[in-house]
Amino acid sequence: MSDYSETLRSFLCDTDVRQELTERAMQLYQSGQEAELVRFLKMRRCDMVEEMHECQRKVDQIDYLIRQAINNHRKED
Repeated sequence: MSDYSETLRSFLCDTDVRQELTERAMQLYQSGQEAELVRFLKMRRCDMVEEMHECQRKVDQIDYLIRQAINNHRKED
């Protein structure tokens, strides 16, 4: 197995890509379908960025609740 192949498998596992998708990526790489592999990786990246944005929205909501709780406590004093 090449260094890139090992890195590809390792990184996909580290980034929680499902096993069947990891195997698909490996097939694309091993069959020389670089353009399709790049497309696959870009799609996964987009998915991860969307997940990150969703987590950021949740953090923002928690921050809002914290600020509101602090402000309400100050008004009561």
